[in-house]
Amino acid sequence: MRLELETRRFYLGRDYADAILAAGGVPVHIPLLPGSGYVSSVVEDLDGILLPGCDSDVDPAYYGEDPHPKLKRVVPEKDETDIQVLAEAERLNLPVLAICYGMQVLNVSRGGNLIQDIESQVQGCIKHEQGLPLARNSHTISIGGSGILSKLARAGSDVEKIKVNSHHHQAIRTTGRDLNAVAWANDGIVEGIEDTRPTRFVLGVQWHPELTWSSDSFSQAIFETFIAKCSEMGVLRKDMSGTQQLLTQV
Repeated sequence: MRLELETRRFYLGRDYADAILAAGGVPVHIPLLPGSGYVSSVVEDLDGILLPGCDSDVDPAYYGEDPHPKLKRVVPEKDETDIQVLAEAERLNLPVLAICYGMQVLNVSRGGNLIQDIESQVQGCIKHEQGLPLARNSHTISIGGSGILSKLARAGSDVEKIKVNSHHHQAIRTTGRDLNAVAWANDGIVEGIEDTRPTRFVLGVQWHPELTWSSDSFSQAIFETFIAKCSEMGVLRKDMSGTQQLLTQV
C-alpha cells in the first residue's frame, strides 16, 4: 500500500486489485509496517508479490547518493516495507511483478541505482510524466531478448509498435544483481527488467498495465502470466505442505 503522510492513512488505487482479480488471483493488501515481524508473517501465506507504483521516490541514500533538487517526497515506511517484502519473496522464491516505483525499488534492492530526475539529467529525453488521461498510451517502447515481455509482445501484437502510458520522473540507471534491462523508450530510458535466473519469475515494468488491462491485450497478458505463475507456486507449496505433514506423521 501507500502512506498518506498528512493523514497517516494507508491507501492504494483499486486498479491493481481489479487487474489481479480479473486475471484469476485474490488480491491481499499489505500495510506499511516494517520492522515488526509483520511482513514476513503475511508474505509467508502468499503465492506472489505485486509491487505497485507510488507517488514517492526511493530514498537515494539506499544507492549511495545525496538527494537531487528535483527529488520528490520520500516515505521511509514505503521503502523499508517494499525492500523487506522483496527479501521475503526472494527467500520463498515467489513470483514478483513490480510496477513503476515497484520496479525502481526492486532494482535498488538488488544494488542498482536510479536516475533521480529524467528531465534534468537525461539529454534529449521524451516526456515521461504524461498527466491526464492516465490510461492513454503516450509513447512506444522497444523490447529485446527472448524473455517474458518479448514472448508476451510477440504473441499479441507487433513488438515494434507497442505503446505504453508514462507516469514517472525517475528511471533505472544501472541494473542490480541478476537483473537485465529488456525494454526501452526511444530516449534510452529503461522500461522493463527481468530476472536473469531461469528459476525466478521477476518482472518489472516502468509503465502502469493496471490502468489498461481491460482495453489492452498486452497489459492483460502481463497480469494473466503473473497470476499463472502465482497459481503454480500455490500448487507447489500445497504439495510441499502435504509432504511435510506426511513426514511429521511418519
